Amino acid sequence: MIRKAGAGATRISARQIYETLRDQIAAGVFGIDGQLPSSRSLAVELGVSRTTITVAYDQLLAEGFVAVRQGARPRVVAGLLRHVTPVRATRARKAVQLSAYGKRLRRVAMAPDSDGGKLIADFRYGELAAGDFPQAIWRRAIHAAMAGRADRLGYDDACGSRRLRSALQGYLWRARGLRCDLEQIVVVNGSQQGLDLCARLLLDADDRFVVEEPGYAMARHTFAGTGAVAIPTPVDDEGLVTDTLAPGAARLVYVTPSHQFPLGSVMAVSRRRQLLEWARRSNAHVIEDDYDSEFRYDIDPVPPLHTLDAYGHVIYLGTVSKTLSPTLRIGYLVVPHDMQVAFAMAKRLSDRHSAMLEQEALASIIESGRYESHIRKMRRLHRERRETLLAALRLTFGDRVVIAGADAGLHVVARFLDLPRKLEAELIDTARRVGVGLHSVSDLYAAAVRPDRVTLIMGYAALDTGRIERGIHLLADAVRLCRERAKRR
Repeated sequence: MIRKAGAGATRISARQIYETLRDQIAAGVFGIDGQLPSSRSLAVELGVSRTTITVAYDQLLAEGFVAVRQGARPRVVAGLLRHVTPVRATRARKAVQLSAYGKRLRRVAMAPDSDGGKLIADFRYGELAAGDFPQAIWRRAIHAAMAGRADRLGYDDACGSRRLRSALQGYLWRARGLRCDLEQIVVVNGSQQGLDLCARLLLDADDRFVVEEPGYAMARHTFAGTGAVAIPTPVDDEGLVTDTLAPGAARLVYVTPSHQFPLGSVMAVSRRRQLLEWARRSNAHVIEDDYDSEFRYDIDPVPPLHTLDAYGHVIYLGTVSKTLSPTLRIGYLVVPHDMQVAFAMAKRLSDRHSAMLEQEALASIIESGRYESHIRKMRRLHRERRETLLAALRLTFGDRVVIAGADAGLHVVARFLDLPRKLEAELIDTARRVGVGLHSVSDLYAAAVRPDRVTLIMGYAALDTGRIERGIHLLADAVRLCRERAKRR
């Protein structure tokens, strides 16, 4: 960025402008064949004469950085960026001074972002197929939201659009049996911001928090970022093993009771009551992440833990990331009455409020019934994908694979009985080479104990049935190659 000279400062020279633009071109700021600002607009922006800008542009032209046509803005020479090395700072910098929070985050190991577009089939959990998004419905809703706010552009309620919160209040009552007041709902930028607000409001350094083992790593990292200490607690076929919780052992418990992530169990009613009683006696809070409760296939819907809470210890967390798209970044919290003011202020200080047009659009879709209609359609589609994946795994691997978590949600967990865990990294690498993305459940454990067999979390919501079948066929090839190499060793 070229900075405009302030009053009394030395005027920017053509040489300085040339060097800055040259470095920006080399760094790819303007992109391949990108346009530079016009000499007139850049001269006004920097407070220099147009002649000064022309001299800088002439130098860029002479050195082959830009091409110029009469009456048009200069363009970066096509193909140039493949041959130019960006200019980097040569001065040594002192050690970066980060806060304790920043230092903790630097130690967190996270999986890389998706590159599924390069693969034939990526079984990454959490992604949806672009073609499933109701584009026409959303486009009309956005246009209506823009028209409705045409006379007013300004900041809004930190807790979210009142219209959306009212729509969510009705939806939660209809779909989940959860009753709450409008003031208890806080709209957030996806469930991740909801977790972050909970972490900052409920945990201090050296506090303790309970997470499921295995469990959602992003939640664990978010809470640990405060300096609090995780207590990984095992899960079984009835969910979190609550009888291991000592009174007062933690300030917070994070659970996924309706469909445990990733193993898929449903928390038994007896354990739900035990957890709530523990929270009451410990004066602790329970964060209930109801992340994919809309998708149930072989079992009846399970009422949220929140519906059993008589003392205001449960914070309910929901999202549209699994029903519409994770790109929308719309989630919501249902917080206890006595915490509403704190959450509202934390949200306001964090980002003022979530994007209002998207909130208004979602509100209109929920009000019209199209949201729940879309969910029913997606439930049928995901059921077909799930059945295709299960059939392909069983046909290909038979009784050598054990599948868990298939009754609900958008993923399954596959444990390969004849593949020791020492082959897991090799299998994932081999599969990627043949075009299949695989993802280990081991990454979701906090403690050192891991499954003794290759165990994968396999999402299917972003894949059509053909790609699922092709992906399992290629997975079989990767397994065969790993076995052959293991025998030769």
